[in-house]
Amino acid sequence: MKDQTDHFSRRDFVGIAVAGSAALATHSYAEAPADQTHPCQLKINGKEYSIQIDARTTLLDMLRENLQMPGTKKGCDHGQCGACTVLVNGKRINSCLSLALMNDGMEVTTIEGLGTPAHLHPMQTAFVDNDALQCGYCTPGQICSAVAMLNEVKQGAPSAVTADLSSHADINLTDDEIRERMSGNICRCAAYVGIVAAIRSVAREKAA
Repeated sequence: MKDQTDHFSRRDFVGIAVAGSAALATHSYAEAPADQTHPCQLKINGKEYSIQIDARTTLLDMLRENLQMPGTKKGCDHGQCGACTVLVNGKRINSCLSLALMNDGMEVTTIEGLGTPAHLHPMQTAFVDNDALQCGYCTPGQICSAVAMLNEVKQGAPSAVTADLSSHADINLTDDEIRERMSGNICRCAAYVGIVAAIRSVAREKAA
């Protein structure tokens, strides 16, 4: 008698496995309770917000979809590109990796809150002056990250390339320091030379 497995190819197996996984994922999501919203209080760009939000909603999606603040960009959605960088209580985070409810009671600053077209933030002005952008998609995250990074330097936080780890040493913000500290923000257009120059110029103005 011929073994029936002779007619079962590797392609058949992969197809069945993928279909089964998709069906399981769909079933699990469909079985979730209908009402999963919770109250969330946030101060965003100086304005108080009180919303009901799905427990599974990321801070990024809440900003873009629920509050119509599209300045914060969705890039990889895996915390690898930095396009979604915002400031929470003054510290930079990848908003795609943070649930909205995790930030309940926090103060959030997005690119919309750093400056206005009429009154740009110094970092925004520096990016324009130093040609630190091309397509501009990563730029909001780059700028938010750069602002927070300079605050980290001011507070004496070392990086992987900081030569002197003494708690009382002033950090020499070299180009290598800037590149290392901004390594979580990717620019597909490769405008890195301009980005480093923009950050350096703002750092020098602050030091003057």
